[in-house]
Amino acid sequence: MENKMLQEIADANAKLVKGFETLGKLPEVEIAATPKTEVYAEDKLRLFHYNRDTDATIKTPVLIVYALVNTYKMLDLQPDRSYIQNLLNLGLDVYLIDWGTPSKGDRYLTMDDYINGYINNCVDVVRKKHKAEKINIISICQGGTFSVIYTALHQNKIKNLITQVTPVDFSTNDGLLFRWAKDMNFDKLVEGYDGLIPGEFLNEGFNMLKPTQQFQKQQTLVNVLDDKDKLLNFLRMEKWIAESPAQAGECYRQFMKDLYQKNLLVKNELIVGGKKVNLKNITCPVLNVYATQDHLVPPSASIPLCDNITSTDKETYSFAGGHIGVFVGGKSQKELAPAVANFLKKRDK
Repeated sequence: MENKMLQEIADANAKLVKGFETLGKLPEVEIAATPKTEVYAEDKLRLFHYNRDTDATIKTPVLIVYALVNTYKMLDLQPDRSYIQNLLNLGLDVYLIDWGTPSKGDRYLTMDDYINGYINNCVDVVRKKHKAEKINIISICQGGTFSVIYTALHQNKIKNLITQVTPVDFSTNDGLLFRWAKDMNFDKLVEGYDGLIPGEFLNEGFNMLKPTQQFQKQQTLVNVLDDKDKLLNFLRMEKWIAESPAQAGECYRQFMKDLYQKNLLVKNELIVGGKKVNLKNITCPVLNVYATQDHLVPPSASIPLCDNITSTDKETYSFAGGHIGVFVGGKSQKELAPAVANFLKKRDK
């Protein structure tokens, strides 16, 4: 028994030594490397058009709308785990909104500013560039909620709407985040942070949803230290998490109070830009993707979308995985992008 323990300690030490050697030889960790060109800028926002070597086979361009939380770079972690590259390979013409990093001067930005301002301006840029009356939207998480609201207010500009791990019915108690949010004082939170919610605060909250996750990360790091490729995979994900931007206080306040606490969206009582958001105004084809093991946006928050819109051409797609695994997991590379591309291709007339 003693000899076995000594051998295990020796093996672990050898692995750590090799791991530190590997760390010392690693190149700069790079994410979001798929070539793209900036085509529009407004305040902190940048609109990118992904470069293509060949013409798109799906003619209607798509605009990717990511959440304000974290950054879009999770969609393009590395060449063999890039949702964006997969979409390009499948023939899509892809644009993406990079929200940038808010500063104190952005503290008063509202949902109206983001939805009727920034998103609408980007949609119009793409429409003008392609001389198209309507474009497609592919949206993720909070960006999906924004896109649902946008489509309800501007249905005349959207041909097809793809929502992925998107909360629309906030009445659920299936997710810990949804239960916590119902009792939080978001006015005091915004005021306490002087109108700018730090990304670090949000990440700590996400970590508390799965308390053992940090320990699991430490174990994973030790296990992959001597494997360069696996270690780079781990570090890319950690880099993405570390880049989490702050949140404009007024937008955060309205999103949390009007949606998480009052559930106004599915009640058709949400007011954005002085207009009531009625989900029945959505009549375009909709593909709603949810993740079965999603602890951030549980299925019960996503599935109701199709029950609350007027569209007759609508599909709810169940993906066996978690909130992030939908986009970066091995299964995702073979399943999600093809499903989205096929949906759009069939309706590209």
